[in-house]
Amino acid sequence: MTVEKSDEKKHSSWNDSIKTILLAVVLALTVRSFAYEPFNIPSGSMKSNLLVGDYLFVSKYSYGYSRYSFPLGIPFFEGRILASEPKRGDVVVFRFPPNPRIDYIKRLIGLPGDKVQVKEGILYINDKSLERHYVDDFSDTENNMVKSIPRFAETLPEGKVVKILLEKGTGPVNNTPEFIVPEGKYFMMGDNRDNSIDSRLTVGFVPAENLVGRAETIWFSTDGSAQYLNPISWFTALRIDRFFKRVE
Repeated sequence: MTVEKSDEKKHSSWNDSIKTILLAVVLALTVRSFAYEPFNIPSGSMKSNLLVGDYLFVSKYSYGYSRYSFPLGIPFFEGRILASEPKRGDVVVFRFPPNPRIDYIKRLIGLPGDKVQVKEGILYINDKSLERHYVDDFSDTENNMVKSIPRFAETLPEGKVVKILLEKGTGPVNNTPEFIVPEGKYFMMGDNRDNSIDSRLTVGFVPAENLVGRAETIWFSTDGSAQYLNPISWFTALRIDRFFKRVE
């Protein structure tokens, strides 16, 4: 009797553990699909506002839901449900149109119906150049090299001011044809204007269905200098001043 009861208790304990794990997985997937999804910055295309090693929370409910709101992008339905229009200037995570398995993050610059063009590094929206002024030099550290890149404050048509980096002002990304944004699609650009693969290049126009969510908050940030065998570096690598910083 004692052995049987012990076995029953063990069996019950395993069942409870499995139920707890399954519940935790379901809750995590629900939060990730409907509320917030973590996202990390893998490249420097959004400098100086977002840095490599920043970890963000992306709100999934900001623009409603599409197939890409859910794990694996399974096509449960087409288009978006509970849709809300994104705003110009939002920092948006979206699926790369040529390969929807890849996530991209850029700033929304062109809305449906807009005309967008860059001439000599100056951004034009609907034939009007955007006002901007020099702020300072951003100290960029990459590949163990330090260089200064001019940083400007650019004012979008609705009045939002965005910090951008512009080093050259020449080349194909700074002298583009005029793009007319189709209905149901958006034009995205990186804040690091000379070093961003965006709608000026292979990204093209981004369909509304590809929008994943709006970047909201940096919850963690590391400069990548941490070493496994050096515990002190685990702490010195942290960029604590960026923790819980709102994405502008």
